[in-house]
Amino acid sequence: MTSVGTVCDLVRSKNAGPFWVTIDLFFKGADEFARYARSPPLDAVSIAQLYDVDSAQVQHYLVENLALLKISFPRRTPQGGVEERDLHSGQQFVRFLDIALDGSES
Repeated sequence: MTSVGTVCDLVRSKNAGPFWVTIDLFFKGADEFARYARSPPLDAVSIAQLYDVDSAQVQHYLVENLALLKISFPRRTPQGGVEERDLHSGQQFVRFLDIALDGSES
């Protein structure tokens, strides 16, 4: 088993408007992208459980020429709301770093 943090050069998160978060996983190359980008731990159901959102609203965008997986999902609270703890969603990626991936599952 390996983790997202070891197969990606960069993992980042950011706002996608005041109601959405986007997480970008830049894999180290085409081989890692092909092997891990479609892994079950990165599917809509797993992401929904990790961030406590509706799996039907989790969106995946595979950008093969950049070896990039972009995942977007709704924020639990709107940006700048009273319960807001990460105004720019810049820390949301941290949960991804230790997600275990098995390349044989993709």
